[in-house]
Amino acid sequence: MSFPIYRSVFTLIISTTFLAYLAYAQGDARLQGRVTLGGDRPIHSATVMVVELNRVVETDDEGRYSVAVPPGNYTVIAYTSSLTGHSMTVEVGEGETRSLDFQLELTVLEHEITVTAEDIQQTAFEAVQSVSSLDSIDLSRHHAPGLGEVLKDEPGVSKRSFGPGSSRPVIRGFDGDRVLVMQDGVRVGSLASQSGDHGEPIDSTSLERLEVVKGPATLLYGSNAVGGVVNALSGHFEVHTQPHEGTRGKVSAIGGSGDQHLGGSVTAEHGTGKWLFWIGGGGQRTDDYETPEGKVPNSASRISNGRAGLGYYGEKAFASLGYTFNDGRYGIPFAAQFHGHEEGEAGEGGEEGEEEEVEAVDVAFRRHNVRFAGGFRNLGSWIRSFKLSLNYTDWGHDELELFEGGEEVEVGTTFGNRQFVYRGVFQQAQRGLLSGSFGFWGLSRAYDVSGEEALSPPVQQDAYAVFALEQIDLERVKFQFGGRLEHNRFKPQGLQVRGREQDEGESEVTALPDRTYTGVSGGLGARLDLWKGGAFVANFVTSHRAPALEELYNFGPHVGNLAFEAGDPTLQGERSNGLDFALRHSGRRLRAEVSFFYYDIDNFVFLAPTGEVEEGLIEAEFSQQDSRFTGAELRLDVGVNEFLWLRLGLDTVDAELKASGQSLPRIPPLKARLGADFRYRGFSFNPEWVLADRREDVFATETPTGGYGVVNLNASYTLPQRHFLHHFSLNVFNVGDKLYRNHLSFIKDFAPEIGRGASLAYTVEFF
Repeated sequence: MSFPIYRSVFTLIISTTFLAYLAYAQGDARLQGRVTLGGDRPIHSATVMVVELNRVVETDDEGRYSVAVPPGNYTVIAYTSSLTGHSMTVEVGEGETRSLDFQLELTVLEHEITVTAEDIQQTAFEAVQSVSSLDSIDLSRHHAPGLGEVLKDEPGVSKRSFGPGSSRPVIRGFDGDRVLVMQDGVRVGSLASQSGDHGEPIDSTSLERLEVVKGPATLLYGSNAVGGVVNALSGHFEVHTQPHEGTRGKVSAIGGSGDQHLGGSVTAEHGTGKWLFWIGGGGQRTDDYETPEGKVPNSASRISNGRAGLGYYGEKAFASLGYTFNDGRYGIPFAAQFHGHEEGEAGEGGEEGEEEEVEAVDVAFRRHNVRFAGGFRNLGSWIRSFKLSLNYTDWGHDELELFEGGEEVEVGTTFGNRQFVYRGVFQQAQRGLLSGSFGFWGLSRAYDVSGEEALSPPVQQDAYAVFALEQIDLERVKFQFGGRLEHNRFKPQGLQVRGREQDEGESEVTALPDRTYTGVSGGLGARLDLWKGGAFVANFVTSHRAPALEELYNFGPHVGNLAFEAGDPTLQGERSNGLDFALRHSGRRLRAEVSFFYYDIDNFVFLAPTGEVEEGLIEAEFSQQDSRFTGAELRLDVGVNEFLWLRLGLDTVDAELKASGQSLPRIPPLKARLGADFRYRGFSFNPEWVLADRREDVFATETPTGGYGVVNLNASYTLPQRHFLHHFSLNVFNVGDKLYRNHLSFIKDFAPEIGRGASLAYTVEFF
């Protein structure tokens, strides 16, 4: 794969960056203080954030911190992964030093922190977009081999699956190419968006944080992310690009019943001077999972990973280089019903060999990733910082056909996806009321597939974009506006067999055309402070999405989507216009957010069944019609007293084709979560009742799904210490062994969801 255009682009970018390198500008006021646990135990490596400046520092071994700021009024928060202090406000004058001391505690009401929403660290409450953030302690309660399973209880998120190992998040009813999954700010490079039987290679046991973002900020990462962005942050160094002395990290372990779940991970980073080294690895595995109707055959899975890297974090410049390896294998339940294999050639008598039956189908994948990130900060009065990321990913997976009890294995289809992504972001310094960021992005992708399920010829995709996200801060109102210009080009390599076999046993051979798409996307948002701890947020986004590779060029049986797919290389680009309104409150005894959204999409691409059956699968063509999505999300936490909190979550979405009123496929039903959180010191008990409504308005090829109610229990104990934090968690899921089915599961008509089970997890963080 060659990148002639990008060499000149990089030369121009790097030259311009060095010429623009300016002197460091120091703040002329200072905040300092001490962070302790219970008033007397200093907390090492706690984070102190100045909210208005999005500026963070870490405490030293004695719990002390110091941060330079311009004169002004600020909100300051101190926190660790599971401890939070109440926000404090302070006014600091020119040349003045003010002291703020924080006493952290274990609490239900914690500040959610995000780094994805605007490419800077801030609280989710202050963000203009809708954000959900799971830290390492939250993740210890949600370990699963599939990313969709981990996130399925977040507001507006459901899971799509073809079995436990292949689950992927669906956001506000959007799936596939319309949900962008990233690791450390760069798209993963897997093929999970193209097929329902593929999962993302992300191991939740090894993550520092997992975030879901909806709204204008998705334009920072891609115009295709209509539904939202999921960002998996793999290390502390991705959140805090600063040097720190000493060693920090975590060790996690999990074991459970229901699917014989076992997993664990070890991550560590060591800082000396301005240098930082990190290493980590781990994995998870499950057996065939149990349901009230018995085991689901060939639903076992395993996933493993390893990574290492080093970085230099100076006062003005920083750079890092890292390598990550992922490996895994998971079964595709019931897929063998749609696979066949020819055994032998025609014999001497002219008779063809008998067809050998495939007993099971697995997916075995591997991923290599090399990433460089570097840049400059504290540049001056116009540009605060610049960061350049270069990312190369080599993804491959084999669809394995198993015969004779799994003793004989043949590779049915081999997929490869090599991509190079570059991204540069300039963070602007605050200039009066205006701040923000702008940058550039590019992708070069080589996709190839060979074997029985080679749905398209090899395709070369090249894309580039420029983007900006600006913000105006008034006293009580924050305005945000941004845009993205993106160009995509698809170049299929060679011919493709299309059409049914003719009487002579031959099929039509077609030369597929190159396609190019250029579109402008834009967003406008506002956040208005209504009262202390209360805010109203409104967003409008118009985005252009180029059709995905599979929508243009696929043709053939695709077991992963249970369809005989026919792509259309003449598809036009989509235009989506979305409105999002939210009301938020964050107080000592109440935290709430309710949001409403509406998306009007012209030329929406979807799989439309033709009524024919081809090779045992429903024939479906990628078609376009105007559609609309509408829905709401509610999250409410109420503190009855200092020991007991009540929790309510609710989300619903309705999506249909505008002309016919036909419901779109695999739209999640109305879902509610009722729970409580009882806490005494480090102990927490969380019963939860999850309810889903019956889904009767379905696509032409779907079957209705019944409603259900499932009870889950969680008990945990957290023990914070000066340099360690221990967390024990016990989950009992589906307490009543309820028989229920997930409407978004491709195998819901074959198998229900998991039955009663329990898991025990332990995590220790050291710092």
